[in-house]
Amino acid sequence: MTTSSSAAPRPTAGALRLVEASTTRPTSIDIGDYARQMTAHCPYLAPSLQQGLTTWTVYRADGDAEAVQAELFHAGAQAAEWLRPLLNRPHGLLRCENIVLVGEVPGTGHRDLLAWPHWVLKNLYGPLGVMFGKFYAGEEEVTGAGNRIPAAPASFLPVRAAVRRRDPRFLRATPDLAAGLAAADDDGRDVFEHIPTEWKDIRTWARQFLPPAKPSPSSPDTPANPQRSSS
Repeated sequence: MTTSSSAAPRPTAGALRLVEASTTRPTSIDIGDYARQMTAHCPYLAPSLQQGLTTWTVYRADGDAEAVQAELFHAGAQAAEWLRPLLNRPHGLLRCENIVLVGEVPGTGHRDLLAWPHWVLKNLYGPLGVMFGKFYAGEEEVTGAGNRIPAAPASFLPVRAAVRRRDPRFLRATPDLAAGLAAADDDGRDVFEHIPTEWKDIRTWARQFLPPAKPSPSSPDTPANPQRSSS
C-alpha cells in the first residue's frame, strides 16, 4: 500500500553527523562478525545478509542529549517510512535498516539517548507492522528464552518488518504494544497527523503509553529510567 506523505517533524540539524548512509558493508564500524553471529538467533538474518537487504546507516553524536534524541527519532521515522511501501513486496520481510549511533554526549550514555526515540517509534509504527529494536554497544543481551547473544560492537536501532507470530513475545512487559503488533495492518495513514511536532511534546505524548508500573532497568520493552532520560 502506498503511504501518505509524512509530516514528520524536522529537528534542528547538526546533532547527528552522517558517517555512512545505508550501506551493507559499513567501514566505520566492525559489524560483520557480529551480524554473522546473530544469524544463530534470527532465522531471517542469514537470508537478509545474503541478499544484501540488511543495511546500516551510521551517525555520530554531535550535540546535546535532547537534540541527539530528536534526530535519532527523526532518523527512525525516515527509515520506517522508507520501509513501509516495501514490506509487502517480494523479500519485504528480509529488509532491515539499522540506525547506528557512535560518539559520546557528555553526561549521557547511549542507553538514555536511544530509550525515548525507541519507545516513541515503537508506539507509532508497531500498529503498522514495523518493528523497532535497540542494542547497546558492549552490552550482552539475553533472549526471552534465556539464551545469551553477543554484545553489539555499536549501539543501534534496527528497523524491520514485524513478524506477527513471533515479535509480540518480545513485548510481554507492554501487552498493549504486543496486541497492537499482533494485529498490525498498514492502512496508509500519516502517523504524524494527530501528534505534536516538537520533540519535547512528542515525548510527552508518548508517556501515556508507558506501563503503570516502573519498568525494570533490564527490561527490553520500555525506556530505561524514562524520567531520567527525559529530563
